[in-house]
Amino acid sequence: MTQQPSLLEVLARHEGVDTEYKSARGGLPKDLWETYSAFANTTGGTLYLGVKETDDGPVTSGISDIDKLRREFWTTLNNRQKVSVNILQERHVSIESFQGNDILVIEVPRASHSERPVYIGVDPFKGTYRRNHEGDFRCNEAEVQRMFADRLEQEPADGRILELFGLEDLDSTSLKQFRNRMASRIPDHPWLSEDDRGLLTKLGGWRKDRQTGQAGLTLAGLLMFGKTEAIQDHAALPGFHLDYRERLADDAATRWSDRITIDGTWEANLFQFYQRVSQKLTNDPALKIPFQPDRKSQTDAHEALKEALVNALIHADHYGQGGIVIDRFKDRFEFSNPGTLLLSLEQLMAGGVSECRNKSLQKMFQLLGVGDKAGSGLDKIRSSWHAHLWQPPSLRERFRPDRVILLLPLISVMAENVMAELSARFGLAFQELSKNEAQALVTAEVEGQVTNQRLQEMLTLHRVDITQVLRGLVEKEMLVPHGARRGAYYTVADTGGSEPLHSDMNSPHSNPTSSHSDPFSLHSDANFPQSANSIKKTEAGPLDTDTDEALLAIAKPVRDNKRTAPETMRAILLKLCQQQFLSRAELAELVDRNPDGLRDRYLTPLVKEGKLQPLYPDTPNHRLQRYRTAEGVSE
Repeated sequence: MTQQPSLLEVLARHEGVDTEYKSARGGLPKDLWETYSAFANTTGGTLYLGVKETDDGPVTSGISDIDKLRREFWTTLNNRQKVSVNILQERHVSIESFQGNDILVIEVPRASHSERPVYIGVDPFKGTYRRNHEGDFRCNEAEVQRMFADRLEQEPADGRILELFGLEDLDSTSLKQFRNRMASRIPDHPWLSEDDRGLLTKLGGWRKDRQTGQAGLTLAGLLMFGKTEAIQDHAALPGFHLDYRERLADDAATRWSDRITIDGTWEANLFQFYQRVSQKLTNDPALKIPFQPDRKSQTDAHEALKEALVNALIHADHYGQGGIVIDRFKDRFEFSNPGTLLLSLEQLMAGGVSECRNKSLQKMFQLLGVGDKAGSGLDKIRSSWHAHLWQPPSLRERFRPDRVILLLPLISVMAENVMAELSARFGLAFQELSKNEAQALVTAEVEGQVTNQRLQEMLTLHRVDITQVLRGLVEKEMLVPHGARRGAYYTVADTGGSEPLHSDMNSPHSNPTSSHSDPFSLHSDANFPQSANSIKKTEAGPLDTDTDEALLAIAKPVRDNKRTAPETMRAILLKLCQQQFLSRAELAELVDRNPDGLRDRYLTPLVKEGKLQPLYPDTPNHRLQRYRTAEGVSE
């Protein structure tokens, strides 16, 4: 039987990017609406009124007149002088009780791009907020303006007519190559009979504004076919940047083994960048079957990578900072573009809904056979990665500057050693599991737990079907449920008679936490792409001081001084992680600090600031979590 969880078991231990506690002892807190705005403009979250955050976690204080407070909340929410828009429904607000205390639970979804910015008061430039791990922060004018720009569905970002730009600013070779590729795919397409201006008009690269009579080259036309100097002109996109970087060299001093960037040797427009990067993906060592001229002959992994590339190009806010950056690491691909998501992660995972910031660019790539308009691009990528048994893609948003990052790991989710150990533990019952059931169980074992949300990222199943998978494993006594609702998670059942998994890691000859034996260390000779069975699964233990004198020397200034300035500690941690992944326990051993305090005060903030890169970014509490200094961050 499942023990009924308490409210505190359902809630997170501490406030976070999607959780906020407010005591509400004196009525509706004044800063409640800042958090409402921040949640709505970021990724959503849950407010708990009647709960107080303490150093030991949340403590319920209760609300004396819960019904009055709820009425006051709805009244204020529907007052346009107080809040710009009400994005909640009745189901988003509920009352829960714990030990006689009433608590008001408010679940704030992410606002759609047509509703953002959600702001308080009557001035969006003073009342718009976003959320990060430090709390709610007021958006600056540029951030608010970008939200308003995304609201204008009738005028896609790339439809802007560029004054003083014309056909002479386009690269004729790019336009000719595009026409040839389109003709090879759709030989009898009627647009091919048009001249260059006519074809551009059909594609959305040239248009006439019927209200003003203005006609000319659009941003889409310039981005897709333009000359580099024209695109980067101060009247167009002076911050335009394209970068593809391979980081496959064994030498730590080599920043990248190959690179495609704006260097004056080619016309750096989106079409030429797409062609060059596609060719690199064609010959990528992780994908053993090369591209074929016939699109139908491509592997699903190749198609997924092309979709990821095109998604970065067509969904980018090209007025934003940082440009398009594609990194090929030994164990993953990363596709990064400026801007924010126009749909929520839930909508993107479900598929079937298409929202594109640059609709003309999308049309152009569709004529090349990529850039699906049906809203199935991410689903296609997930399906491909699932078929190859690689860890699922991860989509993230970062703010200041706004960026969307898609990670495609090349690490197996079905590690052979874990599969063998689970088979030994559960016998024939494990061997008879479906692929989805086996993956759920393996994930729970490797990551320490599994949730419905985590499996939504990994499997191409609806959340209801995933619920059935999890319940089935509970009924088969392979998983144990904990918590309820949003806090529900599952762990692998203890059969009682089996040996602990990975008991070989306890061998006195094994030092799995040494930086020189870590398969993700720069000192490792392991072949990539890595599979999960190459990751030594163990709780982090003490360092081998005989082989890590260099790290101890780096840590000495803080190790020998119990009163250290926070800036010094941060710098030392970044320097320690500069060349290899290190665990929290290893870092605590090096600097002689409490592991939990080190995590809360330094590691978590450094990860949120993008200065530390976690080995398992989608599972912050992974038992094998380790950290490395992010690329470009100096100590």
